[in-house]
Amino acid sequence: MTLPPLWPVFDGHNDLLLNLWLQHDDDPATAFYSRVTPGHLDFARMRRGGFFGGLFAVFIPPVSYIAQMRHQTQDEAQATFDPLAIAERQIAILQQLEQASQGQLRICRTATEIEQCRLNRQIAAVLHIEGAGMIDAELTQLEAFYRLGVRSIGPFWNLPNAFGTGVSGPFPGSPDTGPGLTPAGEALIRACNRRRIMIDVSHMNEKTFWQTAALSRAPLVATHSNAHALCPQPRNLTDAQLDAIAQSGGMVGVNFGTAFLRADGKRDSATTGLTEIVKHVEYLIAKLGEDRVGFGSDFDGVNVPHPLADVGGLPLLTQALAQAGFDNRLLEKLTWRNWLNVLATTWGE
Repeated sequence: MTLPPLWPVFDGHNDLLLNLWLQHDDDPATAFYSRVTPGHLDFARMRRGGFFGGLFAVFIPPVSYIAQMRHQTQDEAQATFDPLAIAERQIAILQQLEQASQGQLRICRTATEIEQCRLNRQIAAVLHIEGAGMIDAELTQLEAFYRLGVRSIGPFWNLPNAFGTGVSGPFPGSPDTGPGLTPAGEALIRACNRRRIMIDVSHMNEKTFWQTAALSRAPLVATHSNAHALCPQPRNLTDAQLDAIAQSGGMVGVNFGTAFLRADGKRDSATTGLTEIVKHVEYLIAKLGEDRVGFGSDFDGVNVPHPLADVGGLPLLTQALAQAGFDNRLLEKLTWRNWLNVLATTWGE
Protein backbone atom coordinates (compact mmCIF):
# COMPACT_ATOMS: atom_id res chain seq x y z
CA MET A 1 0.00 0.00 0.00
CA THR A 2 1.30 3.47 -0.90
CA LEU A 3 1.40 5.76 2.12
CA PRO A 4 0.25 9.40 1.81
CA PRO A 5 3.01 12.07 1.66
CA LEU A 6 4.23 13.25 5.07
CA TRP A 7 3.75 17.00 5.34
CA PRO A 8 5.35 18.89 8.25
CA VAL A 9 2.46 20.21 10.35
CA PHE A 10 2.38 23.12 12.79
CA ASP A 11 -0.87 22.98 14.75
CA GLY A 12 -2.68 25.85 16.45
CA HIS A 13 -3.97 24.06 19.55
CA ASN A 14 -3.64 20.90 21.63
CA ASP A 15 -4.37 19.81 25.21
CA LEU A 16 -1.46 17.42 25.75
CA LEU A 17 -0.26 19.18 28.92
CA LEU A 18 -3.70 18.88 30.52
CA ASN A 19 -3.81 15.20 29.63
CA LEU A 20 -0.36 14.52 31.10
CA TRP A 21 -1.11 16.53 34.24
CA LEU A 22 -4.38 14.69 34.87
CA GLN A 23 -3.18 11.18 34.10
CA HIS A 24 0.64 11.03 34.31
CA ASP A 25 1.69 13.82 36.66
CA ASP A 26 4.15 11.52 38.45
CA ASP A 27 6.24 10.88 35.30
CA PRO A 28 4.91 12.74 32.25
CA ALA A 29 8.09 12.40 30.18
CA THR A 30 8.08 8.61 30.35
CA ALA A 31 4.40 8.55 29.41
CA PHE A 32 4.97 10.86 26.45
CA TYR A 33 8.09 9.19 25.05
CA SER A 34 7.03 5.62 25.82
CA ARG A 35 3.62 5.99 24.16
CA VAL A 36 1.45 5.13 27.12
CA THR A 37 -0.63 8.31 26.97
CA PRO A 38 -4.34 8.01 26.23
CA GLY A 39 -5.81 10.42 23.76
CA HIS A 40 -4.41 11.73 20.51
CA LEU A 41 -0.81 12.74 21.21
CA ASP A 42 2.54 11.24 22.12
CA PHE A 43 6.03 11.47 20.64
CA ALA A 44 5.85 8.40 18.41
CA ARG A 45 2.51 9.34 16.87
CA MET A 46 3.63 12.95 16.35
CA ARG A 47 6.58 11.65 14.36
CA ARG A 48 4.38 9.30 12.36
CA GLY A 49 1.94 12.07 11.49
CA GLY A 50 4.51 14.71 10.55
CA PHE A 51 3.59 16.95 13.50
CA PHE A 52 6.60 19.19 14.09
CA GLY A 53 5.10 21.77 16.40
CA GLY A 54 2.20 23.74 17.72
CA LEU A 55 0.64 25.77 20.50
CA PHE A 56 0.51 23.67 23.68
CA ALA A 57 -2.33 24.84 25.90
CA VAL A 58 -2.06 25.50 29.62
CA PHE A 59 -5.65 24.97 30.70
CA ILE A 60 -7.34 24.84 34.11
CA PRO A 61 -10.41 22.60 33.85
CA PRO A 62 -13.42 22.82 36.16
CA VAL A 63 -13.06 21.07 39.52
CA SER A 64 -15.77 18.59 38.54
CA TYR A 65 -13.73 17.48 35.51
CA ILE A 66 -10.58 17.06 37.60
CA ALA A 67 -12.53 14.93 40.08
CA GLN A 68 -13.94 12.77 37.29
CA MET A 69 -10.61 12.22 35.54
CA ARG A 70 -8.68 11.56 38.75
CA HIS A 71 -11.41 9.43 40.33
CA GLN A 72 -11.75 11.84 43.25
CA THR A 73 -14.69 13.25 45.11
CA GLN A 74 -15.61 16.85 44.42
CA ASP A 75 -14.34 17.81 47.89
CA GLU A 76 -11.00 16.05 47.32
CA ALA A 77 -10.46 17.85 44.02
CA GLN A 78 -11.55 21.19 45.49
CA ALA A 79 -9.13 20.86 48.41
CA THR A 80 -6.11 20.99 46.08
CA PHE A 81 -7.57 23.31 43.43
CA ASP A 82 -5.10 26.17 42.89
CA PRO A 83 -5.29 27.58 39.35
CA LEU A 84 -1.92 29.31 39.45
CA ALA A 85 -0.16 26.21 40.83
CA ILE A 86 -1.86 24.02 38.19
CA ALA A 87 -0.72 26.36 35.40
CA GLU A 88 2.83 26.39 36.72
CA ARG A 89 2.80 22.60 36.95
CA GLN A 90 1.62 22.20 33.35
CA ILE A 91 4.41 24.52 32.19
CA ALA A 92 6.86 22.46 34.24
CA ILE A 93 5.60 19.33 32.48
CA LEU A 94 6.51 20.84 29.10
CA GLN A 95 9.93 21.74 30.49
CA GLN A 96 10.35 18.11 31.57
CA LEU A 97 9.45 16.94 28.06
CA GLU A 98 12.09 19.27 26.65
CA GLN A 99 14.74 18.11 29.14
CA ALA A 100 14.04 14.43 28.46
CA SER A 101 13.91 14.80 24.67
CA GLN A 102 17.62 14.47 23.89
CA GLY A 103 17.30 17.55 21.72
CA GLN A 104 14.19 16.37 19.88
CA LEU A 105 11.71 18.82 21.46
CA ARG A 106 12.27 22.52 22.07
CA ILE A 107 10.20 25.21 23.77
CA CYS A 108 10.13 28.05 21.23
CA ARG A 109 9.66 31.77 21.80
CA THR A 110 10.15 33.09 18.25
CA ALA A 111 9.07 32.15 14.73
CA THR A 112 12.75 31.80 13.84
CA GLU A 113 13.16 29.11 16.50
CA ILE A 114 10.10 27.29 15.15
CA GLU A 115 11.55 27.34 11.65
CA GLN A 116 14.86 25.99 12.99
CA CYS A 117 12.94 23.11 14.55
CA ARG A 118 11.25 22.35 11.25
CA LEU A 119 14.58 22.24 9.45
CA ASN A 120 16.22 20.18 12.22
CA ARG A 121 13.29 17.73 12.56
CA GLN A 122 12.64 18.80 16.15
CA ILE A 123 9.25 19.36 17.73
CA ALA A 124 8.59 23.06 18.35
CA ALA A 125 6.42 23.68 21.41
CA VAL A 126 4.90 27.11 22.06
CA LEU A 127 3.27 27.78 25.42
CA HIS A 128 -0.29 29.05 25.15
CA ILE A 129 -2.69 29.94 27.98
CA GLU A 130 -6.30 28.89 27.37
CA GLY A 131 -8.47 30.78 29.83
CA ALA A 132 -6.54 33.36 31.83
CA GLY A 133 -8.32 32.70 35.13
CA MET A 134 -5.00 31.95 36.85
CA ILE A 135 -3.89 35.55 36.18
CA ASP A 136 -5.25 38.18 38.58
CA ALA A 137 -7.00 41.35 37.46
CA GLU A 138 -3.86 43.39 38.20
CA LEU A 139 -1.89 41.19 35.74
CA THR A 140 0.66 40.39 38.44
CA GLN A 141 1.63 37.05 36.93
CA LEU A 142 1.77 38.09 33.26
CA GLU A 143 5.47 38.97 33.19
CA ALA A 144 6.42 35.73 34.95
CA PHE A 145 4.46 33.70 32.40
CA TYR A 146 6.18 35.59 29.59
CA ARG A 147 9.61 34.76 31.04
CA LEU A 148 8.59 31.10 31.19
CA GLY A 149 7.89 31.19 27.47
CA VAL A 150 4.17 31.97 27.14
CA ARG A 151 3.69 33.68 23.78
CA SER A 152 -0.07 33.23 23.22
CA ILE A 153 -3.07 33.83 25.49
CA GLY A 154 -6.74 33.08 25.00
CA PRO A 155 -8.29 35.19 27.77
CA PHE A 156 -11.34 32.92 28.07
CA TRP A 157 -12.64 29.41 28.09
CA ASN A 158 -16.39 28.84 28.59
CA LEU A 159 -16.63 30.36 32.07
CA PRO A 160 -16.46 33.99 33.25
CA ASN A 161 -13.26 35.28 34.81
CA ALA A 162 -11.79 38.63 35.86
CA PHE A 163 -11.37 39.67 32.23
CA GLY A 164 -14.86 39.01 30.90
CA THR A 165 -17.02 36.16 29.67
CA GLY A 166 -16.27 33.40 27.21
CA VAL A 167 -18.71 32.01 24.68
CA SER A 168 -21.07 29.28 25.83
CA GLY A 169 -24.52 28.03 25.03
CA PRO A 170 -26.47 25.22 23.40
CA PHE A 171 -26.34 24.10 19.79
CA PRO A 172 -27.49 25.64 17.53
CA GLY A 173 -26.80 29.12 18.75
CA SER A 174 -25.35 32.56 18.25
CA PRO A 175 -21.96 33.61 19.66
CA ASP A 176 -23.74 36.56 21.29
CA THR A 177 -23.92 34.81 24.65
CA GLY A 178 -22.95 37.36 27.29
CA PRO A 179 -21.28 40.60 28.33
CA GLY A 180 -17.94 41.74 26.96
CA LEU A 181 -14.57 42.68 28.37
CA THR A 182 -14.21 44.05 31.88
CA PRO A 183 -11.78 46.93 32.47
CA ALA A 184 -9.25 44.27 33.50
CA GLY A 185 -9.91 42.50 30.20
CA GLU A 186 -9.21 45.66 28.26
CA ALA A 187 -5.97 46.06 30.23
CA LEU A 188 -5.01 42.45 29.39
CA ILE A 189 -5.49 43.04 25.66
CA ARG A 190 -3.32 46.16 25.80
CA ALA A 191 -0.66 44.40 27.89
CA CYS A 192 -0.49 41.51 25.42
CA ASN A 193 -0.08 44.00 22.58
CA ARG A 194 2.80 45.71 24.40
CA ARG A 195 4.47 42.37 25.09
CA ARG A 196 3.64 41.12 21.56
CA ILE A 197 1.86 38.12 23.04
CA MET A 198 -0.62 36.68 20.55
CA ILE A 199 -4.29 37.03 21.57
CA ASP A 200 -6.51 34.04 20.76
CA VAL A 201 -10.15 34.92 20.06
CA SER A 202 -11.37 31.31 19.85
CA HIS A 203 -13.40 31.30 23.08
CA MET A 204 -14.60 34.90 22.94
CA ASN A 205 -18.29 35.68 22.80
CA GLU A 206 -19.43 38.16 20.18
CA LYS A 207 -19.25 41.28 22.37
CA THR A 208 -15.79 40.35 23.64
CA PHE A 209 -14.60 39.60 20.10
CA TRP A 210 -15.65 42.98 18.74
CA GLN A 211 -14.22 44.86 21.71
CA THR A 212 -10.94 43.02 21.21
CA ALA A 213 -11.00 43.80 17.48
CA ALA A 214 -11.40 47.50 18.30
CA LEU A 215 -8.69 47.53 20.99
CA SER A 216 -5.99 45.26 19.63
CA ARG A 217 -3.26 46.41 17.26
CA ALA A 218 -2.28 42.81 16.48
CA PRO A 219 -3.71 40.30 13.99
CA LEU A 220 -6.90 38.62 15.21
CA VAL A 221 -6.17 34.91 15.50
CA ALA A 222 -8.57 32.08 16.28
CA THR A 223 -6.34 29.13 17.09
CA HIS A 224 -9.05 26.43 17.01
CA SER A 225 -12.40 27.55 15.57
CA ASN A 226 -14.58 26.83 12.55
CA ALA A 227 -17.21 28.45 10.36
CA HIS A 228 -20.56 29.20 12.00
CA ALA A 229 -22.23 29.16 8.57
CA LEU A 230 -21.44 25.43 8.25
CA CYS A 231 -21.87 24.42 11.89
CA PRO A 232 -23.84 26.84 14.09
CA GLN A 233 -22.01 26.15 17.32
CA PRO A 234 -21.89 29.36 19.39
CA ARG A 235 -18.08 29.05 19.49
CA ASN A 236 -17.70 29.00 15.72
CA LEU A 237 -17.03 32.22 13.81
CA THR A 238 -19.66 34.20 11.93
CA ASP A 239 -18.96 35.62 8.48
CA ALA A 240 -18.69 39.11 9.97
CA GLN A 241 -16.06 37.87 12.43
CA LEU A 242 -14.17 36.16 9.60
CA ASP A 243 -14.18 39.42 7.66
CA ALA A 244 -12.68 41.22 10.65
CA ILE A 245 -9.99 38.53 11.04
CA ALA A 246 -9.07 38.88 7.37
CA GLN A 247 -8.91 42.68 7.59
CA SER A 248 -6.61 42.46 10.62
CA GLY A 249 -4.15 40.15 8.83
CA GLY A 250 -5.02 37.30 11.20
CA MET A 251 -5.92 33.68 10.63
CA VAL A 252 -8.03 30.72 11.76
CA GLY A 253 -6.86 27.25 12.77
CA VAL A 254 -9.51 24.68 11.79
CA ASN A 255 -10.77 22.70 14.79
CA PHE A 256 -11.00 18.93 14.20
CA GLY A 257 -13.70 18.40 16.84
CA THR A 258 -16.80 16.76 15.40
CA ALA A 259 -19.10 19.08 17.35
CA PHE A 260 -17.51 22.08 15.61
CA LEU A 261 -17.51 20.45 12.17
CA ARG A 262 -20.88 18.79 11.63
CA ALA A 263 -23.95 20.71 10.50
CA ASP A 264 -25.93 18.84 13.17
CA GLY A 265 -23.39 19.56 15.93
CA LYS A 266 -23.14 15.94 17.03
CA ARG A 267 -20.10 14.72 18.97
CA ASP A 268 -19.93 11.56 16.88
CA SER A 269 -16.56 10.33 15.67
CA ALA A 270 -17.83 7.11 14.11
CA THR A 271 -19.97 8.74 11.44
CA THR A 272 -17.83 11.82 10.75
CA GLY A 273 -15.45 11.77 7.80
CA LEU A 274 -12.48 13.89 6.80
CA THR A 275 -14.69 15.61 4.24
CA GLU A 276 -16.15 17.64 7.12
CA ILE A 277 -12.73 19.16 7.83
CA VAL A 278 -12.19 19.75 4.11
CA LYS A 279 -15.51 21.65 3.89
CA HIS A 280 -14.47 24.06 6.64
CA VAL A 281 -11.01 24.56 5.15
CA GLU A 282 -12.58 25.38 1.77
CA TYR A 283 -15.12 27.75 3.31
CA LEU A 284 -12.54 29.57 5.40
CA ILE A 285 -10.22 29.99 2.43
CA ALA A 286 -13.12 31.45 0.45
CA LYS A 287 -13.72 33.97 3.25
CA LEU A 288 -10.17 34.68 4.43
CA GLY A 289 -7.90 33.84 1.52
CA GLU A 290 -5.34 31.06 1.27
CA ASP A 291 -2.79 32.85 3.49
CA ARG A 292 -5.06 32.96 6.55
CA VAL A 293 -6.07 29.34 7.24
CA GLY A 294 -4.24 26.53 9.03
CA PHE A 295 -4.89 23.63 11.38
CA GLY A 296 -6.01 24.04 15.00
CA SER A 297 -6.77 20.43 15.83
CA ASP A 298 -7.74 20.64 19.52
CA PHE A 299 -6.16 17.17 19.88
CA ASP A 300 -6.68 15.70 23.36
CA GLY A 301 -9.59 18.09 23.89
CA VAL A 302 -12.28 16.90 21.45
CA ASN A 303 -13.72 13.91 19.57
CA VAL A 304 -12.12 13.83 16.11
CA PRO A 305 -13.37 12.12 12.93
CA HIS A 306 -12.82 8.36 13.07
CA PRO A 307 -10.61 8.18 9.94
CA LEU A 308 -8.19 10.66 11.52
CA ALA A 309 -8.11 8.84 14.89
CA ASP A 310 -5.14 10.78 16.32
CA VAL A 311 -2.12 12.88 15.34
CA GLY A 312 -0.73 9.93 13.39
CA GLY A 313 -3.60 10.34 10.93
CA LEU A 314 -2.55 13.79 9.70
CA PRO A 315 -1.23 12.39 6.37
CA LEU A 316 -4.74 11.09 5.67
CA LEU A 317 -6.08 14.62 6.11
CA THR A 318 -3.52 16.17 3.78
CA GLN A 319 -4.28 13.40 1.29
CA ALA A 320 -8.01 14.24 1.50
CA LEU A 321 -7.20 17.90 0.85
CA ALA A 322 -5.02 16.96 -2.12
CA GLN A 323 -7.84 14.84 -3.51
CA ALA A 324 -10.13 17.87 -3.14
CA GLY A 325 -7.81 19.85 -5.43
CA PHE A 326 -5.33 21.46 -3.05
CA ASP A 327 -1.93 21.66 -4.74
CA ASN A 328 1.45 21.39 -2.95
CA ARG A 329 1.87 25.16 -2.70
CA LEU A 330 -1.44 25.51 -0.88
CA LEU A 331 -0.84 22.44 1.30
CA GLU A 332 2.43 23.98 2.47
CA LYS A 333 0.58 27.12 3.52
CA LEU A 334 -2.12 25.17 5.34
CA THR A 335 0.19 22.76 7.13
CA TRP A 336 2.75 25.23 8.49
CA ARG A 337 3.69 28.33 6.53
CA ASN A 338 0.62 30.43 7.36
CA TRP A 339 1.11 29.80 11.08
CA LEU A 340 4.77 30.82 10.97
CA ASN A 341 3.91 33.97 9.05
CA VAL A 342 1.22 35.16 11.47
CA LEU A 343 3.37 34.32 14.50
CA ALA A 344 6.32 36.24 13.04
CA THR A 345 4.06 39.23 12.34
CA THR A 346 2.56 39.15 15.84
CA TRP A 347 5.78 38.51 17.75
CA GLY A 348 8.03 40.63 15.55
CA GLU A 349 10.65 37.88 15.30
